[in-house]
Amino acid sequence: MEGVELIYQYFPDLSDHQKWQFSELERLYTEWNEQINVISRKDIYHLYERHALHSLGIAKIINFRDGTSILDVGTGGGFPGIPLAILFPKCRFHCVDSIGKKIKVVNEVAEAIGLINLTTEHQRAEKVKYKYDFIISRAVTRMKPFINWVHGKTLKKNSNKLLNGILYLKGGDINDELAEIKRDYNVFNLRDHFTEEFFETKKVVWVKL
Repeated sequence: MEGVELIYQYFPDLSDHQKWQFSELERLYTEWNEQINVISRKDIYHLYERHALHSLGIAKIINFRDGTSILDVGTGGGFPGIPLAILFPKCRFHCVDSIGKKIKVVNEVAEAIGLINLTTEHQRAEKVKYKYDFIISRAVTRMKPFINWVHGKTLKKNSNKLLNGILYLKGGDINDELAEIKRDYNVFNLRDHFTEEFFETKKVVWVKL
């Protein structure tokens, strides 16, 4: 299955407004990708599987409670932040990236679909001033340096079933990376939630901060 119907299949309880927001992503990213390359030309044809649904893999691991604050580090064109912000309209998402033109795309897409629970910042992760319940990202670097970037940026009070920390989308063999970190963590396989071959080696790694 290709297209936005893939999202509807795995998340059948979307409102009509959420369905419209997801349906607009293909058009918006296709248009913006012609001006600012934030998604590979090959992957733009698999936007819903390899970007939107992959981002939503985090939602198969945790159902964020209303009011949860989430920092998306190295968001690129807005993944995983934008799909999750659509799915959780009562949570607050802050997307940061060190490349300004990518943040421009995030802003334009968010504005076009009326995504009012998402803010952005052209900034390096280490420079972000505030604290959040969770920090999300999609394989921007190895686990150990990523933890160093975001250390001290999570709130102490927990309000979700998972303790506050990192939710990191990773693929392939990550045993060596995990061996480098000296923190509590858990690995969730996305193949347990999505049947597409793309997800066979994809994982969500939760790390306590």
